[in-house]
Amino acid sequence: MNYLERAKYFRTKKRLGQNFLINGEVIRNILDYADIQPGDTVIEIGPGVGFVTEQLVKRAKKVIAVELDEEAVNELKKLKADNLQIIHRDILKTDLSDLCEEKVKVVANIPYYITSPIIAHLLGEIDDLNNKNRSKITDILLMVQEEVARRMAANENSPAKQYGLLTVLSQFWAEVEIKEFVGRRSFFPAPKVNSALVYLKVREKPLLELSDYGHFKRTIKSAFSQRRKNIKNCLLNGGFSKESIAKALTVLGLDENIRGEKLSLEIFGKLSEELKNAGD
Repeated sequence: MNYLERAKYFRTKKRLGQNFLINGEVIRNILDYADIQPGDTVIEIGPGVGFVTEQLVKRAKKVIAVELDEEAVNELKKLKADNLQIIHRDILKTDLSDLCEEKVKVVANIPYYITSPIIAHLLGEIDDLNNKNRSKITDILLMVQEEVARRMAANENSPAKQYGLLTVLSQFWAEVEIKEFVGRRSFFPAPKVNSALVYLKVREKPLLELSDYGHFKRTIKSAFSQRRKNIKNCLLNGGFSKESIAKALTVLGLDENIRGEKLSLEIFGKLSEELKNAGD
């Protein structure tokens, strides 16, 4: 029975965002991109009925499959693999340090409507310097909506709508690379959007060395809060004083009419420091 026939056999649940990957070539690529080695422990998020799982257990030392759907869990139990541990739980309510002691690689084909919360759960927020989940992870390979992948990998030279808070969240704690775009026909049922495989190499230290990461988070949120407004007005609406903004922009040589999506993460870091130095 091929992947499509197996997927049709299972009753998918729209409310859980279930779209099963049925493209064998893409499944093989997932294992290659994640560079699964015989000594690796892998946490697979959203394994569904186990099409990727059954390949992971052939390569990794241990696979921990975290699945919310009880019927999918029952299908996973049919995979008779000694190195497979199945956890029936919501990943957003799961502390990875409770699952194993060693460092892990994460592989995930996740429901697209909770992509941002899962990334935040795995990596931690910008100012979460001691996130327990992130400290366990070396690499992450995510299957996400193409638009989300472009936002994760964007920079100040990307189209304005791509560069924003998700970019910062992803890149502050990981190196981000789009590995492959995946068409909607690679899934059953086929979603309405195309997808992409995104690789994240988790950083041991944050992208920027700052004096106050909470202040940086506040600066970033303000800068992207109203995309049609310039950086000066966004910062004003974020509660920064007119005097501090003027001083910081002058020190950095930035035009007050520039928009936040045109500033690099490094410039945002300097802007945050100058605003703090100016008393805000």
